[in-house]
Amino acid sequence: MPSLTVENYVKTIYQITAGQEGGPATTGQLAAALGVSPGTVTSMLKTLDAARLATHRPYEGVALTRAGRALALRVIRRHRLIELFLMRTLDMTWDEVHDEAEHMEHAVSDLLVERIDALLGRPDVDPHGDPIPRADAVSLPNEDEERAKSLADCTAGAAFRLARVLDQSSEFLRYLTDCGLGLGTVGEVERNPDGAGLMRIRVGDRGLSLALDAAGKLVVAEA
Repeated sequence: MPSLTVENYVKTIYQITAGQEGGPATTGQLAAALGVSPGTVTSMLKTLDAARLATHRPYEGVALTRAGRALALRVIRRHRLIELFLMRTLDMTWDEVHDEAEHMEHAVSDLLVERIDALLGRPDVDPHGDPIPRADAVSLPNEDEERAKSLADCTAGAAFRLARVLDQSSEFLRYLTDCGLGLGTVGEVERNPDGAGLMRIRVGDRGLSLALDAAGKLVVAEA
């Protein structure tokens, strides 16, 4: 069974490469993401390469093998299902579940994860809108990439539904809660830009001004 450290590394490599269209993750990126020294990363990458979970080329970066990707998706599946389970069954808020899931994702069995998935009704996304990998650890739910876009790119008059939050820090999620913005919230863009780097939106009977930087972290679909 892979160690906690191995699981954390393959998950982080997957997340970094997915965010840059499959480009390899660098030692520096991994060190920053995991809070360790570059020397520690280099040593671990040799271990992953020997285990055939990743291919590491000095000065070029690291990419996951098919086995490494499958392991990463298994860990991500556990994490996202646990987040949703904690939110739905224990009434935890979306800014509280990430840290708890980080601890639990390495401890639960595949059997328990399968039971959680069934209990929740085979959901496609977690509390932040991230897709939950399928049980085969190969595929993810289909996403309508053409219709989904950043809220910051929406023009005046556009109706939107909040589909995904890219910044999942507790502070940002609490900010969205204070603004009345949650997953599935429907609203309309009134003005973009609204001056001074802001845009104006309306959610129900409430008007809000959002910084374009914040709006750029929100993925929306047509309402």
